[in-house]
Amino acid sequence: MTARFSLAGRTIIVTGANTGIGQGIAVAIARAGGSVLGVGRSSMEETERLVAAEGARFTALTCDLADAAGARTMFDAAWEAHGPIDGLVNNAGIIRRADAVDFTEADWDEVMDVNLKTLFMLSQAFGRKLIAESRRGKIVNIASMLSFQGGIRVASYTASKHGVLGVTRLLACEWASRGINVNAVAPGYIETNNTDALRKDPDRSTAILARIPAGRWGRPEDIGDAAVFLLAPASDYMHGAVVPVDGGWLAR
Repeated sequence: MTARFSLAGRTIIVTGANTGIGQGIAVAIARAGGSVLGVGRSSMEETERLVAAEGARFTALTCDLADAAGARTMFDAAWEAHGPIDGLVNNAGIIRRADAVDFTEADWDEVMDVNLKTLFMLSQAFGRKLIAESRRGKIVNIASMLSFQGGIRVASYTASKHGVLGVTRLLACEWASRGINVNAVAPGYIETNNTDALRKDPDRSTAILARIPAGRWGRPEDIGDAAVFLLAPASDYMHGAVVPVDGGWLAR
């Protein structure tokens, strides 16, 4: 039974692995026995130390994920140097905030490029390799509560995260018969650098916690464990699914 949840002998790419949810996913993969290729612009030394503490291998790959062509080149080079690769976690994402009437084209394009365009292009590059070599593989996309809700003042982020679910389902429909699983995790409110200001605001924090049946903010490892399940053999019959890990937020 344990083997069904193991990633022993598998190599997984995780984008945005330097901190927060990406770091939590990388450490969870290591704990399950997998090797991690971490992708990002910032230093991933802390993540490397945490992964090493679990007895696993971590390799940092520097890449600006706003550049889709560069991301594809990075992936191909990673496959040649460290492959074959067994899984891809599209976690990296950015957000811009402004009223819809003031939202700039630049803020729209920057978010959509990282959160959706590069996600698709990396998935495409991975899928091409797997199909060409008749290999099985797994993709886990990181969605959001704003894949289901509208939110306020985050037009491009909301659009991109709705798009993540659409792309997840599209690729699942096309690739399930090829032995490629494409699924998503939708995090709720998680303790990361991105939510630090919210957690320090007593009014906002109280309002958020009042809606979460679990009564606490999520932690990066909560998302990491869900991602491991979707990367492991235990989820082999899951295609196009989205798993909310939100403490019950959506149920409320």
